[in-house]
Amino acid sequence: MGIPLIQQLKVATYIAGRKLRRDRHYPLVLMLEPLFQCNLACAGCGKIDYPKEILQKRVSLEDALKAVDECGAPMVSIPGGEPLIHKEMPQIVAGIVARKKFVYLCTNAILLTKHIDEYRPSKYLTFSVHLDGNKERHDESVCLEGVYEKAVAAIRLARSKGFRVTINCTLFSGENPDEVAEFFDTSMKLGIEGITVSPGFSYEHAPRQDVFLGRSASKRLFREVFKRQKQADRKRTWTFNHSSLFLDFLAGNQSYACTPWSNPTYNVFGWQRPCYLLSDEGYASSYKSLIEDTEWDKYGIGNNPKCNNCMAHCGFEGTAVNDAFRHPLKALLTSLRGPKVFGPMAPDLALNIENGGAPAAREINISVDAIKRPDRKIESDLL
Repeated sequence: MGIPLIQQLKVATYIAGRKLRRDRHYPLVLMLEPLFQCNLACAGCGKIDYPKEILQKRVSLEDALKAVDECGAPMVSIPGGEPLIHKEMPQIVAGIVARKKFVYLCTNAILLTKHIDEYRPSKYLTFSVHLDGNKERHDESVCLEGVYEKAVAAIRLARSKGFRVTINCTLFSGENPDEVAEFFDTSMKLGIEGITVSPGFSYEHAPRQDVFLGRSASKRLFREVFKRQKQADRKRTWTFNHSSLFLDFLAGNQSYACTPWSNPTYNVFGWQRPCYLLSDEGYASSYKSLIEDTEWDKYGIGNNPKCNNCMAHCGFEGTAVNDAFRHPLKALLTSLRGPKVFGPMAPDLALNIENGGAPAAREINISVDAIKRPDRKIESDLL
C-alpha cells in the first residue's frame, strides 16, 4: 500500500473511535476547495465553468482552518482549481499540518517549482500531482502541450527536497490498457509514494461529455489494466494510494453504494451538498447542517441519475474503508491477491426509477484527439 503506516494507524484509530460512538455519518477526508480558478482548461473538468467574479473568489486562511476544525476529518484534500494560485496556500497548509492532519495538496504542478520553497517537508504533507498518462496522453487531456514535462520536473524536484509525492490520475474513454500500464510503470520510477486513480466523473458543466466512461466500461478497463500488472512475463510493482477493496470495486468485484458524507466539501460558497462532484445541489451554512439536514437518501447509484455512472474515489473510498473494518479478513485477502480480474462481476445496485434513477449513460469510446479543447481560454499570467 502507498499509505504510510503512521497514517494508517491514525486514521484507523479515528474510525474506531467514531464507530464506538455509533456515528453513522462521519468524515474521512475533508475536500477543502479554496478556489475554482485554474491555469488549465481541461476537457473533462466542470470546476472552472463559473463567471470571472466567482473564479476570483478565495476561501480565506481563517475560514479554511475553521472548516478543518469544524469537520474534524483526519485527512484534508485540497483540490481546485489550482490551489497554488491561492496566495495564502502556504499558511493554510502549515495550519493543517500544525493540527496533525494529513493534507494532500492537489496540483497540476505548473507552479510547483516556483512555490516549493514556501512549504516544508512533513509526514503530514503530500503533493498530489495531476497526471493522466504519459506525455502525449496527459498533454492532450489537459489541452496544453508541455504540461507533462513540467509536472515530471516538479515531481523530481519535490522528491529531491524530501516531500511526499503521489500522482492523481483520472482515466477517460478511449484509454488503452497497455498504455495505462506503461504509465503506471513510468510513474513508479519517479519515486512517488503511490498512485490515486479514478474514472472521470461526468460533470454537467464539462465542455465535453463524450470523454467519460460508463460504469461497465470503467470496470472492464480497470480489469484489463490490473491484468497487465499480473502478467507472468513482466514484473510490475504498482503502489496505489487506496484501500485494496476500492481497487477491487473499480475492477467490478464489489457492489458498493457511495458514502458522500465521508468526503464533505467546503469551498467559496460554503459546505457543498452532497459531495465534491455535484455542485448544483445547494449549500449548507455549517458542517452540522450539512450532515444533519442533507437528504442523503436522494443521492447515490439508483437514487439520482447524476450519480449512476460515478465510481470516483471521493464517493466510494469511504465505503471501501468501512467495509474493510467490518470484514478485515476479506480486506487482507484482497490486499494479498490484488483485484480479481477474471470471472463474473458483482451486480450493480438496482436503479430506483421512482427516485430519479435512470439507465447508465451511453458509453462511447473515442480517440485521444477528441479530448483536445483548443477553444478554451487559459489566463497566461497564471502559467
